[in-house]
Amino acid sequence: MSRLDNATKNIKYGYIEKILTLILGFVSRTVFIYTLGATYLGINGLFTNILSILSFAELGIGVAMNFSLYKPVADNDLEKIKALMNLYKHAYRYVAFIIAGIGLVLTPFLKYIIKDPGAISINEITIYYLIYLFNTVSTYFVSYKYSLLNAEQKNYIQSNIQVITTMVTATFQIIVLLVFKNFLLYLLTASMIQLVQKIYINVYLNKMYPFLLDKNVKKLSKEESAPIKKNIKALIFHKIGDVSVHQTDNILISAFINITTAGLVSNYLLIITSIDSLISVIFNSVISSFGNLIATEDLEKQHKYLKIYRFIGFWIYGFVTIAFIILLNPFIELWIGSKMVIANIVVYLIIVDYYFKGERIIINNFKAAAGVFDPDKYISIIQAIVNLVLSIVLVKLIGLPGIYIGTIVQGLISNFSRPFIVYKEIFHKSAKEYYKDSILYIAVLMIPLTILAVMKTFLLSEVTLLNFIILTLLVAIIPNLFFFLFFKNREEFRYFLDLFKKKMAKI
Repeated sequence: MSRLDNATKNIKYGYIEKILTLILGFVSRTVFIYTLGATYLGINGLFTNILSILSFAELGIGVAMNFSLYKPVADNDLEKIKALMNLYKHAYRYVAFIIAGIGLVLTPFLKYIIKDPGAISINEITIYYLIYLFNTVSTYFVSYKYSLLNAEQKNYIQSNIQVITTMVTATFQIIVLLVFKNFLLYLLTASMIQLVQKIYINVYLNKMYPFLLDKNVKKLSKEESAPIKKNIKALIFHKIGDVSVHQTDNILISAFINITTAGLVSNYLLIITSIDSLISVIFNSVISSFGNLIATEDLEKQHKYLKIYRFIGFWIYGFVTIAFIILLNPFIELWIGSKMVIANIVVYLIIVDYYFKGERIIINNFKAAAGVFDPDKYISIIQAIVNLVLSIVLVKLIGLPGIYIGTIVQGLISNFSRPFIVYKEIFHKSAKEYYKDSILYIAVLMIPLTILAVMKTFLLSEVTLLNFIILTLLVAIIPNLFFFLFFKNREEFRYFLDLFKKKMAKI
């Protein structure tokens, strides 16, 4: 099966998973809000962030190992694959115990992190936290096996398993909320279903890859393990920096503002991450194909596909950015009421960060597929320091917007530095073309955004379902029409047009 066929299959099944997850997530969140309220939402988001921070103990082992598997899988080098997977298994077991230990040590300090928990006692909060901790730790005993699916470009298998788990979990959690209105039972339901899923995955992948059970496994030589160790050391810095940047906003909101505000923000983040998960299917599904491309093709072809990958990234992230800015607050108001709406300035800052994060995902995915981890290892640490210092200073001065200003500023450091590194290390040339395109894309983005913002002031003087539907149709048409007219003669667009024509000819 070709790289394109694998990527297409991964995208198709990935979309089935994400669409079902999106629908069930909104139904579950709606029931959650009306049965338990915003405070429990804040606790839910906060603990997710805390345990994501604890996952820094993984230290980038997964990324390094995924990259290390691309070539032996392409070469069908079974002994090398067995050696790598054995190393991966033992590394992740250590990670699980480290996270469990650190997580338990943090337990007494929860009362200092959560501000204004309302009627929820610290004992209840501790029990909830320990359930989250168990879910996180148990994942590490199975998740390493997914790396083989990734390297073989069979991500769709993981998607199919996830679809079933999501449907069962959401269904039972909704029933629990409606019948018992109890957060503890809500958490235990998900925990038990996910435990069954992990046991099943373990058995299934052992049957799919029986060599994972082999006892006779050769150790990697020093020459083979040296680049892996180098990548892991570099990824330690990346991991610490990424966690400090992306998993601290909810903690800062909870500590400096209150847990209820964290709950309100989490509604926006649910919508953003749900839509983004659909987009991520496209971009994450081709990482393994890029790994194979880089292992087998010349630099000119690699650069061509990076430009194509980036162009479609702009089109999709640019369109979604416009949609979020125009539609997010009206949607929240129609969905769960005006009391759940946060200030426009905060929404705009969150979405600006989202656009730049989308641009980073494109270049970072290509960089990861190429195994370029060492040259920019300190950038993540600089980002983390800038983010924490700016966010803490500004949240004290201007409140909630300050946290997101800090997040945007730190992200721009990566937006400027990483393209330079990728072009230097992989393509051995200047990144001027990349930066010019960045400016062009933002300039093009601003025109339909401005037009729609003006239209919104007239259409949504009062938020009604009819007005919202009309505005949504305009958002769907105007940016895409403008992008088409502006970029229809661009090489990257013609590539997709030709691809579409070939597919239609086959049909």
